[in-house]
Amino acid sequence: MIQTSQQIHKAVQERYGRLAVESPGASCCSSDGDCCGTTASVLPADVAVAGEALDAIYSNLYTADTGWLPTEVTGLSLGCGDPITLAALQPGQTVLDLGSGGGIDAFMAARQVGPAGRVIGVDMTPQMLARAESNKAKVGLDNVEFRQGYIEALPVADGSVDVILSNCVINLSPDKAAVFREAYRVLRPGGRLAVSDMMTRGLFTAEDRANMSAWAGCVTGAEDVALYAGAMRAAGFADISIVDKAQPDVELAEQPLESGPAQLFSARVTAVKG
Repeated sequence: MIQTSQQIHKAVQERYGRLAVESPGASCCSSDGDCCGTTASVLPADVAVAGEALDAIYSNLYTADTGWLPTEVTGLSLGCGDPITLAALQPGQTVLDLGSGGGIDAFMAARQVGPAGRVIGVDMTPQMLARAESNKAKVGLDNVEFRQGYIEALPVADGSVDVILSNCVINLSPDKAAVFREAYRVLRPGGRLAVSDMMTRGLFTAEDRANMSAWAGCVTGAEDVALYAGAMRAAGFADISIVDKAQPDVELAEQPLESGPAQLFSARVTAVKG
């Protein structure tokens, strides 16, 4: 059964809405908990994890200091990597966070770009936006704002952003080509993309794709690296780099499509708008 975009969005919203409400401060990344919504319980039996175990993918994510953030923020960290370090942000930049959740990456970016900079977080889940606004009041940063919207149709002006961040969110989209077209549209010429995301080598079965619990758990929405890179090129991005977080010296952006069973991995992605 092929799921519609509306069904996928609904499943993702329900899962992350529940996490926003049920995770008041304790980490979602415990040994038996959710991180990016993922646990072994949503991993289909025929899907392997490449490079590192799930608990390694979803723990100790950040190189940058997170000690200044309250537990209400760090406890709702649902990512699979560290796009903040990858982005190498500079003071004064305008940054967009796709799927900003409880706000951890947006707040870290806001601190790095400083008072002359600006951060916009976009999320489709009302409960997450409410948590982000509550967390913003606790953090006390004035240069970050949150907007409700879909990453396939961003509520952001053309050519208004210097850097786009995203942490384990694009895999959740039912239309990744639209995400990259929108990202390209809102970036200024020379603007950069810095993304942590789940990808595969190999393909999920139709049955796996229809598993909405696994899709919303950052598993079966993940795309083969060749298809992911192809969608970025089709949108216009250049200087595309994709590496496995566990094997950062091996470039995968030019890897051909693999037809075997999906092997899941956490990827670091960068690209430039020409």
